[in-house]
Amino acid sequence: MNRLFTQPAAQATGHAAELFGAIKGAIGVVPNAYAAIGSNSPVALEAALNLDAALRKSSLSARDIEVIKLAVSELAGCDYCLAAHTLAGRKAGLPADAMIQLRKGEATGDARVDALTALVRAIVGTRGTVPEEVVRAAQHAGISDAQLVDTLLAVTSITFTNLFNRVNDTVLDFPAAPRV
Repeated sequence: MNRLFTQPAAQATGHAAELFGAIKGAIGVVPNAYAAIGSNSPVALEAALNLDAALRKSSLSARDIEVIKLAVSELAGCDYCLAAHTLAGRKAGLPADAMIQLRKGEATGDARVDALTALVRAIVGTRGTVPEEVVRAAQHAGISDAQLVDTLLAVTSITFTNLFNRVNDTVLDFPAAPRV
């Protein structure tokens, strides 16, 4: 159950109402996470939306972005983001079994997905300098330096929503992701 103030999107005013209207116009609904973020900080919601808009223009494919967001969300233990990005992953063409495997850090049979997952797990799950062999493996799998930098942007984006949803305990409005 939400821990922070969350106003129904239809009751919002000002900048939050503008953002909610744009979200609803784009995807037909205002997801609970966006409603909760915007109810408390329209500035934070706008920044998150702008970050995701930048990602859509980045060197990463929609599939790459979902691989990153699923891997980070699994490590963070964010049930809300796992649910949302399992749905988005399907839409981006990720098979259900591959999503489970990448969340577990297991090989999917796709060298690029596996290298990207290993890179993300090293970035998020370790401290200090990311091991050179992880970076080189990503590059060897065809991930360009621009895509490596854009991967960091995607990690930053999903980390904010993971943190928010973990603090808020945001109510799921997507089908729950399978447990791994």
